[in-house]
Amino acid sequence: MDQNGKRKQNKGGRIPKSDPSIHRHVFRLTDEENARFLALFEASGMNNKAKFIISVLFGKEIKTVKINKAAMDYYMRLTTLYGQFRAVGVNYNQIVKLLYRNFSEKKAAAYLYKLEKQTTEMAKLIQEMMNLTQEFETKHLKKEP
Repeated sequence: MDQNGKRKQNKGGRIPKSDPSIHRHVFRLTDEENARFLALFEASGMNNKAKFIISVLFGKEIKTVKINKAAMDYYMRLTTLYGQFRAVGVNYNQIVKLLYRNFSEKKAAAYLYKLEKQTTEMAKLIQEMMNLTQEFETKHLKKEP
């Protein structure tokens, strides 16, 4: 309450900006110019056309983002494959524990020998996968300056 016993009235609404954008400019584009403008706008990744136009007019830096669908697909598949290899590693540990718990030392060693053979084959596959990934990165994911 104020000194006189009256309450302050709240006007409501949004707080006014300190420097509002009140000046408006209109321009018209041909179909070809509009297509080019929209392509530049989409490549910039901005979500507001007015801010994009202001950044172009006043020479601010425009950020363009190019998404390589093939690289994204490869990356996603590689990630799922990595998850499967982690699961194989967990299963490997569980199998070794079960072998020593449920079988004799000699029988467990025989089964582990077979498991080691499969593991070396899997290691070769992983190495081949790593080589293919490096080849893919050098051919398709070249960093452009």
